[in-house]
Amino acid sequence: MPFGGTRMSGLNLKVLPGEGPDVREGASEVATEGVSRAEDFVRGRGIRLVREDGTAFLDAASGTFNVPLGYDHPEVVEAVVEQLRRMAHASSSLMAAQAKQVLSELLAHAPSHLTAGWMRDITGSTANECAVQVAQKATGKTDVLSLFLSHHGQTQFTTAISGNAFRRKGFPEAVSPHSVKVPAPYCYRCFYKAKYPGCGMLCVERISDFVEYASSGSVACMLVEPVLGNGGNVVPPPGYFQALNKLCEEKGILLIADEVQTGMGRTGHLFASEALGFKPNIVTLAKGLGGIGVPVAAVLFEGTLDVLESHEHSFTSGCNPVALTAASATLKAMTSGHLLANVRRNGIILGELLRTLATRHPCVGDVRGLGYMWGLEIVREDGSPDVEKTLALIRVAQERHQLVLRGSRYSFGNVVKVRPPLIATQDDLEEIVARLGRALADVG
Repeated sequence: MPFGGTRMSGLNLKVLPGEGPDVREGASEVATEGVSRAEDFVRGRGIRLVREDGTAFLDAASGTFNVPLGYDHPEVVEAVVEQLRRMAHASSSLMAAQAKQVLSELLAHAPSHLTAGWMRDITGSTANECAVQVAQKATGKTDVLSLFLSHHGQTQFTTAISGNAFRRKGFPEAVSPHSVKVPAPYCYRCFYKAKYPGCGMLCVERISDFVEYASSGSVACMLVEPVLGNGGNVVPPPGYFQALNKLCEEKGILLIADEVQTGMGRTGHLFASEALGFKPNIVTLAKGLGGIGVPVAAVLFEGTLDVLESHEHSFTSGCNPVALTAASATLKAMTSGHLLANVRRNGIILGELLRTLATRHPCVGDVRGLGYMWGLEIVREDGSPDVEKTLALIRVAQERHQLVLRGSRYSFGNVVKVRPPLIATQDDLEEIVARLGRALADVG
């Protein structure tokens, strides 16, 4: 593989109804050692998941980025429950006014050049499909550039334009002649064997060659994640996106920021693309937009790109009232207080804590991230990716230390991802890193 005690966030689980007198922060390591516990979680509270027996687990994966406000944020829960009482569903043609209102709320907080949008999706996969459709129709061109290691969705089309061949194996419709992949800005394992900053930004410079020799000559757009989450929490180096912006403008290629994972506060900013200093023509949002796990997605774009007809991209559950309500309540919760400032401040602390682990555990080859989105690259003595140890670390963290983590590339990768809900306090972060440290010691 070439690439490879604590506070309870304001909640005392011990007094939850039906849980008995002792909700345990963690079961005995002796009791759980070597045992794969398969029982489901039955409730979520703050940043914790609880099993039937009362054992509480710290969720350092935020669901799958879907619960940035934790599992039971009161304002979002209240808004969603009230909407459910009024009406759980209506077709998109009957929800135009509410969809327009929520879209205007999003655009009010978006980069100023984004003035239009689309809210007929509930998943990031189809939001990314929508973005590509917009780009293709607006430009009259066909091809889509994307990065090695990228992840843009689960549909066959978004699988086709994502950067992992193993996800396409055996599915011929998941291969597109209009998809062109280019090397990712992965400095730790640079495709070009170069060293930043003296590399001449080859990962941008050589895209011209891919356009010239590997495309059909008709490139509509380039789809990029501000941070490649599934690919291993790859953070592009300073200047990358500015150079990419320039190249795309010169070649008439629309730039799409896939902010399904990074959007809605994950990096301490509502939009990571804006924080990283680049100007996409289109931005996609999902996952965190629902706040507590409610499926909802949005596509924001420049006004000149408002080209789709309603019949060209629409889904039965798109812009349903529960999804729209959750998005509005989530946006309000994220922008009305100090949540994002806390993520920016505490994210620096989280990075420092994780780097301390790296000094104690030689198997941690690299630590990288922004805000509440970090990755630890697990390596062998020779620096090569250690996928087996990565999987063991994630398993041990959950089974022995009640810490939920996720790995990169659908467990084919060697990066452990640490991405707690945005409501996690500094105490929570310290406890997450302490448990991760104990798991590293166990497998080390």
